[in-house]
Amino acid sequence: MCIAAASPSTDSLPKAELAGRAALRPVFQRQELFTMKLSSLLPSALIGAVASARSMTPMATIAAARAAGRSTPGELVLLDRPVVKLGAMAMGVGELFGDKMKTAPDRTVFLGLLARVMSAGIAGAALAPRGHEKAGAAVAVGTAVPLAYATLAARKRAMTQIGQTRSGLIEDALIVAAGAALVAFATRAGRA
Repeated sequence: MCIAAASPSTDSLPKAELAGRAALRPVFQRQELFTMKLSSLLPSALIGAVASARSMTPMATIAAARAAGRSTPGELVLLDRPVVKLGAMAMGVGELFGDKMKTAPDRTVFLGLLARVMSAGIAGAALAPRGHEKAGAAVAVGTAVPLAYATLAARKRAMTQIGQTRSGLIEDALIVAAGAALVAFATRAGRA
């Protein structure tokens, strides 16, 4: 945004006004960049929300999308390796089974939060625009951790009403569908 161009001629303006406009120019440019980044980082925030409920689903859905030949907007290093890609998909499926066990720990224990931080960070970076991967990772992690507490509270309420297995299956269906839809929307067909 060029403030000086707002008037037809800046030749007739006092030097103080020109200096004021020039001083404001970087403020408006940062504001436009900030607004642009927020909207472009929405997929990263949403994949963080997915990670809050299922720690491995973000990486599993991106790995599946990459296996199907889809490309992510952000650079993706780890999940392009075949062994890691298959491992991420296997861990995503395994988590769906493990979550229904009576001995499954809460998602807010240290290792559960660590898994969410790692998965959300990797997936958030992959869904961020190229060059903004660190911001995407930060947004995804910043969404995943606090929402892990909220999704745990909701799951515990559901468990008292319909039981662990039913509530887990419903949560699985919602989270896996949301993750798959988000990754399908945020990725492109064909490798970059």
